[in-house]
Amino acid sequence: MAISEIPLILVPCFSGAPWDTDAFPAWKDRTMITGQLPDAGSMDNYVDLVLSWTRGLDEYIMVGDSFGAGVSLAFAERQPRGLRALVMSGGFAKADVSLITRFRVIAGKILGQAGYPISVYFHVQSLGSKFDPSGTQEELRQLFLQHSDAKTFIHRGEMILAADLRPDLGKVQVPTLILTPEDDRLIGPRSARELVDGIPGAEERVLPHTGHLLRFTNEPEYAAAVNDFLAQRPG
Repeated sequence: MAISEIPLILVPCFSGAPWDTDAFPAWKDRTMITGQLPDAGSMDNYVDLVLSWTRGLDEYIMVGDSFGAGVSLAFAERQPRGLRALVMSGGFAKADVSLITRFRVIAGKILGQAGYPISVYFHVQSLGSKFDPSGTQEELRQLFLQHSDAKTFIHRGEMILAADLRPDLGKVQVPTLILTPEDDRLIGPRSARELVDGIPGAEERVLPHTGHLLRFTNEPEYAAAVNDFLAQRPG
């Protein structure tokens, strides 16, 4: 199968909301597979869930954003049959987040479901960038409120803070693209460097004038970077 025909498995971000495939017309001729991320309880369970999306596929390309990048990395470290390439945006092997972000997870646990809208508001604010168009954060806030809840929010937050995928980075044996925003205020630059240094042959591309929400704010540039990366690896 030509690289341009291989299906894309699109793994959602922390909100758990499926990717909006209509926002990526550059991929309209590809099969795109995505879905809702429930509260799976552990990283291994999330990997098992995403693995079920690949059932019946001989080949596929994994594309994960933010939390989904972490799930995609854990997936690739298993060296599953059929995986041909890996793309991660706003990703990490070990979350390099501030004490304030850690406090938000604790505060969310205290506030519970009744205070979930407050937890989401402050979390979404931490994802913002000077490059984001007006209204971006409100759109993401609505995704959280529609597709997640306080329990899932806390479980995923604790999972991110505890996860350390660095020891097995060398097991990723497929072409890998790290898409890094110019202005990521949530995930520090060290996270991208650890991925590039730890994954054999990994390539990093910094998308200018983007923040952590680049999948929502710069869809054409995002898709173009992925297409260019894959076109250089026709085999």
